[in-house]
Amino acid sequence: MRHLLTTIILLSILGQSRAQESYTFTLQECIDFALENNQTVINAAYEKDIADTQVKETLSQGLPQVNLNSGLNYNYELQKSILPARFFDPDAAEGEEAQVAFGQDYDGNIALSARQLLFDGSFFVGLQAAKTYKELSTKDHIKTQIDVAEAVSKAYYNVLVNEERYDLLEVNLSRVDSLLNDTGALYENGFAEKIDVSRIKVQHNNLKVQVDNTERLLELSRDLLKFQMGVKLSERLVLTDKLEEVDFAIIEEEEFSYNERIEYSQLQTNQALVNLDMKNNRVQYLPALYANFNYGYNTQTSQSSEIFDGDRWLNFGTLGVSLSMPVFDGFLKRNRIQKNRIQAKQIEHSFTQLENSIDLEISQSKINLTSAIENMVAQKENTDLAKEIYEVSRIKYEEGVGSSFEVTTADADYKEAQTNYYDALYSALVAKVELEKAYGKLIK
Repeated sequence: MRHLLTTIILLSILGQSRAQESYTFTLQECIDFALENNQTVINAAYEKDIADTQVKETLSQGLPQVNLNSGLNYNYELQKSILPARFFDPDAAEGEEAQVAFGQDYDGNIALSARQLLFDGSFFVGLQAAKTYKELSTKDHIKTQIDVAEAVSKAYYNVLVNEERYDLLEVNLSRVDSLLNDTGALYENGFAEKIDVSRIKVQHNNLKVQVDNTERLLELSRDLLKFQMGVKLSERLVLTDKLEEVDFAIIEEEEFSYNERIEYSQLQTNQALVNLDMKNNRVQYLPALYANFNYGYNTQTSQSSEIFDGDRWLNFGTLGVSLSMPVFDGFLKRNRIQKNRIQAKQIEHSFTQLENSIDLEISQSKINLTSAIENMVAQKENTDLAKEIYEVSRIKYEEGVGSSFEVTTADADYKEAQTNYYDALYSALVAKVELEKAYGKLIK
């Protein structure tokens, strides 16, 4: 009993230490982790495995198909035929017929059959299509990785911004708390009015609510990042990147290639699949040739006790080829080929549309990032100015030459400037991620 109690205590301690364990991640480490553990990425990887099995499944159709068949039957009612009676009785009248049963009450058979494809155009084209489909599933997997990397990047930056916002709000709360205490002391000594205390108290209460809400928002943003990474929500993450170290330089690609975008590569693979489908419909006009082999034994007897008598089992065997030649299918293949031609034209137009879409996306992302950076710089300057105005108002109030209204107004403007700055900062970070994605540079 003592050993059991000790074990339970040790497990409890280990469980607590495990729950308190934290993991440090840079942004790139978060992305790398997500590419291995995000459930969407994992399922996309399974699609690659499925495509690989489909290639093998198609290949197996060109290998020998061997079957072993056997059976035992009791013919409780033999099938009969009607024949002229003179076949069996010369004295039978002209036109007289007799019912004749062919076969025995019991029969059995066992046979080995093999069939080997010699030529079938659809098989070889299908093998190419299966490999191309595998290639498409690989590109779909890459597309999923890019989407996850984008989501992780935005979630990571969201946590960094909320952490800095929360820290600053706590500083603001501490500052207002000190101001409230000082004003309260002035009021008790007759150097301030009660309205001054009430005005700052309202400001203090509002700021306390804002701090609590931001704390909950920070926790939610951390959970979102964990979800995108494929980490349990109970784990503790510590992010090591710093906002001041983020490079907001606008990417300039003088020799940008559309092939750097996975969507373009996916469209190329879809084009190859349409061409292979057209080729498959064309080769179906050609014959299919197979080699066949059969070998086995069969028996018949009227006595069930003789069914397994080896002397009664007679062997047989065949070896040959079979040719299947399509003649007329109601113009089915011709209509399918016409459909493929239209699909090919559709994809050609899709290339033009995708190229224009990528150009537009890059242009918009550049403009958005430029505007976001300019707004961020302006909001940072506004924050510094608002802080300076607040500090001057506070000093004037403490020296008795200013009013509490002026202080609270300056403080409210300062907090609004901070909010605007962090909103602008996050918008710039998002625009940076979207430009990297537009250039196909999100996954390194």
